[in-house]
Amino acid sequence: MAQPPIESVWDYPRPPRLETTPQRIRVLHAGHTIADTATSVQPALRILETSHPPVYYLPRAAVDLSLLTASGARQSFCEFKGLATYWSLTIPGYASPDLAWSYEAPTAAYSALRGHLAFYASRVDQCWVDDERVVPQPGDFYGGWITSNLRGPFKGDPGTLHW
Repeated sequence: MAQPPIESVWDYPRPPRLETTPQRIRVLHAGHTIADTATSVQPALRILETSHPPVYYLPRAAVDLSLLTASGARQSFCEFKGLATYWSLTIPGYASPDLAWSYEAPTAAYSALRGHLAFYASRVDQCWVDDERVVPQPGDFYGGWITSNLRGPFKGDPGTLHW
């Protein structure tokens, strides 16, 4: 498989760009496959925003929804995408609150996000883009996934929240 092109997160736009990706996206935790786009006819989406690694949004058809429940209490607001709903994981012997989020009623510009979930790579055992295991974006606020083709610096490191 060909290596993806080098991307600088400083070339990403603001407001963020939403695009489909043909890459296989997987999320694994405690021996369970939480999500795998190989099981869906819909591709994953990714959001590209200045200074941030991409955030991948997986179609619900690629997610084992029997392992997730809407958190209910937690919400956040994005000036571009709208109100986010959070999802918690419950598997035998393990629970992880708010490890994923979705936009149930996104703004018009990001309407394609409806029906998709994004996962914090730092809150599960493994996230993969094709055959590469990702590194979580520092700081655990934005939820970006870092792969070897990305160049930073990335927002989220200590001292970067004012960027």
